[in-house]
Amino acid sequence: MTDRPVRTADDSDFQESLAESGIRSDGARALARYIQAEIARGRFSPGHRLPTERELSERFGASRGAVRRVLGHFKSLGLITQVVGSGTFVAEGGAPLGPAAKATGMVESGGMAGQVSPAQLMDARLLIEPQMVSLIVRFATADDFERMQECLVRSEAAASIEEFEHWDGALHQAFAEATHNNFFLRILELTNVVREEGEWGRLKRISLTPERRERYEMQHRAIVAALRDRDEDTARGLLEEHLLEVQRNLFGRR
Repeated sequence: MTDRPVRTADDSDFQESLAESGIRSDGARALARYIQAEIARGRFSPGHRLPTERELSERFGASRGAVRRVLGHFKSLGLITQVVGSGTFVAEGGAPLGPAAKATGMVESGGMAGQVSPAQLMDARLLIEPQMVSLIVRFATADDFERMQECLVRSEAAASIEEFEHWDGALHQAFAEATHNNFFLRILELTNVVREEGEWGRLKRISLTPERRERYEMQHRAIVAALRDRDEDTARGLLEEHLLEVQRNLFGRR
C-alpha cells in the first residue's frame, strides 16, 4: 500500500507535469505525490537524503526506471540533487512554499516550532493527544485504520532510527486524521514539525534502545487495537501510558 495523496490547489497542473515527464503508472505517481508532499510540509528539509531507488521501488511498487523518471522530474525542478556514490538529497533552498504548504499553515508553524522545546512538546502532547481518543472512537473510518496499520508495519520494518521516527510521527498524525477534526490535525502537524528539529532527533537517538523501540512498537499495536474495538477508556489509558514512558525515556522523569 502507498501513501495517500495530498491534493493541493495546483493538483491538476502537477498531474499534467507528471504526464509530460512520462510518469504514468500508479506507483510512480504515488511516489511523486509522496515526495511533493514531504518537501512541501517540511518533513524533507534541505539536505535530507531520500531512500535509495531500490527502497522506493519496493515501497511504491514502481519499476526502477519509473523511480528514476520521478527523481529526474524533481531534479529538473531544482528540488533535489543527486550525487554519484552518495545518493539523492533535497536541494538547498529547494522546498517550495506552494499551495500545499500554505494550505496546511506550515509556514507559520515552522516559525513557531523553533520556539518549542522537546520538553514543552511532550507536556503538550500528554494534555492533547489522549483527548483525541473519544473522537477517533466515534468517527474513525476503515481507511483511517488502514493508514494506522500501514504506519505500524513500516515503523516496525524501519532500518534506521530516523525512518522509525518518521513512521512513529506518521502514526500519531494518523490518529489526528482519524478524529476528522481540523484543530487536532493542525496541532499534530505542528508536533511533527517540532519532531524534525535537531534537538528532538538527538534526544531520540541517545534514548531509543532496541528494547525501548520494541516496547513502543508493542504499545502502538495495543493502542490501534483498542481504537479498532472502539474501546475508548482502554485506548486513552494506553496512549497516556505510552506518552508518559516516552517522556521518561527522553528526560529521565519519574
